[in-house]
Amino acid sequence: MRMRHVAVATLMSALPASLLLAIRGFVFSENEHTALEQLEGGPCAVIAPVQAFLLKNILFNRESSDWRRASEEDRKRALCCTLSEILESACPGPSIGFCLVTWAKGQGPHTGTHTNTQSQTQDTPEPESSQPEQEQQPTALAAEDLGFERFHSVLQKRTVMSVSDLREEVLSLYHTWRGCCGVLLFLYSVILTKGIENIRNEIQDTLEPLIDPVHGHGSQSLVNLLVTGHAVSNVWDGDRECSGMKLHGIHKQASVGFLTLMESLRYCKEMSLVGPESPSEQARRVFQSFDPEDNGFIPESLLEDVMKALDLVSEPEYVSLVKGKLDPESLGIILLGPFLLEFFPDQDSGIPDSFPIYHYNGLKQSNHNERVEYVEGTALVLGFEDPMVRTDDTPVKRCLQTKWPYIELLWSANHSPSLN
Repeated sequence: MRMRHVAVATLMSALPASLLLAIRGFVFSENEHTALEQLEGGPCAVIAPVQAFLLKNILFNRESSDWRRASEEDRKRALCCTLSEILESACPGPSIGFCLVTWAKGQGPHTGTHTNTQSQTQDTPEPESSQPEQEQQPTALAAEDLGFERFHSVLQKRTVMSVSDLREEVLSLYHTWRGCCGVLLFLYSVILTKGIENIRNEIQDTLEPLIDPVHGHGSQSLVNLLVTGHAVSNVWDGDRECSGMKLHGIHKQASVGFLTLMESLRYCKEMSLVGPESPSEQARRVFQSFDPEDNGFIPESLLEDVMKALDLVSEPEYVSLVKGKLDPESLGIILLGPFLLEFFPDQDSGIPDSFPIYHYNGLKQSNHNERVEYVEGTALVLGFEDPMVRTDDTPVKRCLQTKWPYIELLWSANHSPSLN
């Protein structure tokens, strides 16, 4: 079936040539069996969500506990399961079908000048896994001969209607996803499965491309599409009204999620979809809403308002009694820690006091000795800020603090990992 490359290209803001040439397939690190590797700066907006789903599938769908030593067959099935899962999430409905964009039969960056347009654009029943391996993984060097128009002229679109057929077809195309431009082919598959008009409607601003035409940065809409199946531009819960205009947000919790440094910098706020709040977590959130500077305390004059917002007893006599208990030195402030201990002393949020944490960065140059490997550490979740415990103050920690305000990180390596 002929590719509607004009519409796709418009949505992608006519991919810059540098992005087209630099883009590659899903390549695993030589040093970390389950970690995908990025080439220079791209295409992280696609690879990061795929990596998240990939790890989820490897961690929770395997019997072996040694998940970092996955075999080639394990990796193959986990990657194909991941790509299928993202496509399933993007599909608007069971009657729509799933689109898979691949090289047309006998075409691709490894071949010479194409000949017959009709043969390039027809659906191909033969699974690509039956082709010789050298044809399934064309080289990046040969791809330099591709211009924008020629790239789209050698693509085809396959459509399958059932989930079982989708999973079988994605598995048969394993070498395509791993080969040259495999990431871009998968992204096109997601876009056409979702539907171009559906994406435009969810983005709201039709002038906003999924990929920036100058620097090649993926938009928030692109990340949301891959993580949640919806290409909305915002990360807040549900829809919001602003000056009479409805702004679309996230309506359903995804099976994987993301934290963002933007929230630490107060550019956005993610709330209930990260999981149900315990009473103490709700109390912390309400208290902090009266402490916009994150000082860890509020003026004692606001204590009554906080207690009312939490439906606590807020009679003036009782509030005065609590003030005396929480501010015995009459400093005029109420600290968050003592407040939580007073009203929620035995509250169990379900979060363990500590858990292992693994940091992933797919860029070689952002890893120690340019080896793409997970950096292992231990996260300590404190009930409230403890001045005796201090670790790093890196962007990694600041991201995690948007979920666990008083988290501390102890890395097993002698260096802190990088978000860059």
